Order: sequence, then structure tokens, then C-alpha cells
Amino acid sequence: MSAISVGQAVVLGAVEGVTEFLPVSSTGHLKIVEGLMGIPVDDDAVVGFSAVIQVGAIAAVLVYFFKDIVRIVSAWLRGLRDKEERYHHDYQFAWWVIFATIPIVAVGLAAKPLIQGPLASLWVVAGSLIVGSGVMWAADRMGRHKRGEDDTSFKDAMLVGSSQILALLFPGFSRSGATMSTALMLDLDRVAATRLSFFLGIPALTGAGIYELKDALGTGTAVLPLAVGTAVSFAVAYASIAWLLRFVAKHSFNAFVIYRIVVGVLLFGLLGAGVVNS
Repeated sequence: MSAISVGQAVVLGAVEGVTEFLPVSSTGHLKIVEGLMGIPVDDDAVVGFSAVIQVGAIAAVLVYFFKDIVRIVSAWLRGLRDKEERYHHDYQFAWWVIFATIPIVAVGLAAKPLIQGPLASLWVVAGSLIVGSGVMWAADRMGRHKRGEDDTSFKDAMLVGSSQILALLFPGFSRSGATMSTALMLDLDRVAATRLSFFLGIPALTGAGIYELKDALGTGTAVLPLAVGTAVSFAVAYASIAWLLRFVAKHSFNAFVIYRIVVGVLLFGLLGAGVVNS
């Protein structure tokens, strides 16, 4: 059983907020910081805490994209009553998000012992950071960046949504990195790929946070650190979202690829030297 202090919660909340939507792996960075602070990364309370503070980052997405979400949900509700509304892209997109979330939910429930056990190792994080960098680099160059958000299809949503499983099984791969890379390979432009990643993350990450709440509260983590970590995550994530959308409109993902490789190699070195426990 591991209790997380308010000070540690502030640090972890900031790390979560900065990294949740950048393609650098929030789970990987949280595990690295937890390791540096001497917090056991495979403890149920710690895993639960990490999942719960993700809700703060998701809340930032809800606020930032509030008008878009209201438009999509309204179209979905109208479509449930009116057949003519079902041809509207927003109505269809709402269903796509729902269906695209099913694969990661199914795998998350089935593979939970594996995810919270052997795959929670920092060795896995280090390797996934580097491998994921290669995937991102290739996707950014293979993709033709010719399709916008209005050009997305059910196939796009299912493939991008299913790619979240990579990050679930291999912390360090990055949910954002996996979804953005898949979208780029489907020829979506960088802004469309990033926005699709945001929308697909809402149900998956919110559900994970709610599901893990019982572990976070029931195995040693007090309510105050959870609340503080979630609040910090929200504030930092909101700023991170705004920055990322401006960045991808004008730049490639090269900076993230290089950063991930550097962090992965550094982590391998720290683990090999015994400075950080896996």
C-alpha cells in the first residue's frame, strides 16, 4: 500500500497535464517520475491515482472543445429521433467514437493483470518510447497529409481508436502518439489527426479514471492528493492542448521523435546503472 503526498500529487498532476496529449507518453513519464521519487510504479494505489488524475486532463479537453462537443452530441441526439439527421457527419462521428472505444475497453478489462504487472516495468517504458518514435517518424513521412477532419470515415475512427491498445499494453508507446501516427498513415493532416486523437481519448480515459477510482481511494491514496493532482492536471493540460494545436499546424513531429529517443536512452541508462528501480 502506497500513500501519495500532496507535494507528489502536484508534481504528478503537472507531468500528466503536460504529457497526456503530447505524443510522448503520459503513462511513461508518470512511471519515470514515480520511480525517481521512490514511488512503486506497480502499486494498485499508484496505478489508480495515475488513472484518476487523467480525468483532469480529459476535463480540459471537454472545456477546450466544448462547442464542438455540444455540436456533435446535439447532432447525435437529433439523429436518434429524426432519420434525416442521421446523414449528418456529426451524428455519424458520435457513433464512430463510441464504436472505436470498444476495442480498448475490451482489451483493458481482459488484460488488466498483465497491464498492471509485467508490462508496468520501466524497461517496457524505455523500449516503447524508442520503438514508438520510429513509428511516429515513419508515419509523419509516409502520410500525405491531404485529408481534413470532415474527410474522416468510420474506418479511420476504428483504426485510430484501436491503435490506443498499443499504449495500453506498452506504457511509453503513447496513446496520443499511437493515434496520431495511425491517423497520419491514413493520410489525415496533422491538425485533423491531433483533433481526432483528442476526441477518441475522451471516453477511453474518462472510463479508465472512473474504473480505477476504487483502487485509488481504497488502497492508500487520500482524497486531497487525488483532488490536487486532478486540478493541476486540468490546468496544465488546458495550456498544453492550446499549444499543441498551434504547433502541429506549422511543424512536423520531429521534435517529439527526438525527445522520446533521448528520454528512452536516458531511462535505459538509469535502469542499467541502478539509479531507478524498474
